[in-house]
Amino acid sequence: MSCPALPDGFDFTDPDLLQSRVPLPEFAELRRAEPVRWIPQPANVAGFQDEGYWAVTRHADVKYVSTHPEIFSSYLNTAIIRFNERIHRDAIDAQRLILLNMDPPEHTRVRGIVQRVFTPRAIRALEERLRNRAHAIVETARTLPGGSFDFVTQVACELPLQAIAELIGIPQDDRAKIFDWSNKMISYDDPEYAISEQVGQESAMEVIAYAMNMAADRKQCPAKDIVTTLVAAEDEGNLNSDEFGFFVLMLAVAGNETTRNAITHGMHAFLTHPDQWELYKAERPSTAAEEIVRWATPVNSFQRTATQDTELGGKQIKKGDRVGIFYAAANHDPEVFENPDVFDITRDPNPHLGFGGGGPHYCLGKSLAVLEIDLIFNAIADAMPTLRASGDPRRLRSAWINGVKELQVTLG
Repeated sequence: MSCPALPDGFDFTDPDLLQSRVPLPEFAELRRAEPVRWIPQPANVAGFQDEGYWAVTRHADVKYVSTHPEIFSSYLNTAIIRFNERIHRDAIDAQRLILLNMDPPEHTRVRGIVQRVFTPRAIRALEERLRNRAHAIVETARTLPGGSFDFVTQVACELPLQAIAELIGIPQDDRAKIFDWSNKMISYDDPEYAISEQVGQESAMEVIAYAMNMAADRKQCPAKDIVTTLVAAEDEGNLNSDEFGFFVLMLAVAGNETTRNAITHGMHAFLTHPDQWELYKAERPSTAAEEIVRWATPVNSFQRTATQDTELGGKQIKKGDRVGIFYAAANHDPEVFENPDVFDITRDPNPHLGFGGGGPHYCLGKSLAVLEIDLIFNAIADAMPTLRASGDPRRLRSAWINGVKELQVTLG
């Protein structure tokens, strides 16, 4: 293979880069010429005392890393590929208590408990309530004065927040708190929000404290709800209060931010591909949600850390090296997807990695996320079929989230 033509110093986790675009052309160049490539970084720029990471860009290699936790650890340096140079190592290590950053066997134990929340029966029980909420959200947006609004705040963020509230019994009146806290946790790289690392950490503690109080209440007064199921009778294999707090913290990001961004990117994709919007309105294909997630890939990348010397893509990876798995690159791999740069809501099969590359960290809430996406776009197609964009998306400055913080739309 020839060497990929990347500019000196090009870094796929540069938040300035990801604020402007997802680097799909550069991903394509790496997949073609050097699918596993060392990306040097200035010392400590990502919060780690090392000199960079390996970028993994092929679908098959991302799946391999994801399904071999004994070789590629989430625990050693967490799954977050870039913090910032001001973070202290103890703040990174504290995040090991989140399911996302655990390895088996501890991950297996905790996931086995929390997956009770996402059983098919539990999701089916939510469907009718979430359908009603989706229609109410869209109807509220449709009747706003002036006929123009920010799609992110008025539509995209609402159903994921309300779904989490329904799922674990958070009062709907508290959803604005969860939205605010989760925004602060992930927005420390975006100067518009003027949020420091400390504020982000304080917001995380607010979520944890809120959840721990819920757990304490249910232990005193059990109810017929998910929280009681998860925390009552710890000695019978349930979560302790700390574990429940960190589980809700993960939900606040993994269950809120990701689905919100998938919905926003999906709406923008429809508005910039009017043929697909007309097709969706006419046929409502069941394949649409999966293609929206592939196209959006809300989490651009996570990382793993090598637990031993190993080989991947013809490269020798040393024990302790960080390995970045780039889902957006994998989801545009032409070896897997025909015409990967085409938004096609009838794509089937669609083995995208937008919910992770398989293995122990495959998204617990996939079925809920797909349901939310289906419900909200059905509601939009019913009530606002002539919606159109009135401005370009304003992207979040983030090292690993493919986020949109504003999308102005208007009723046609």
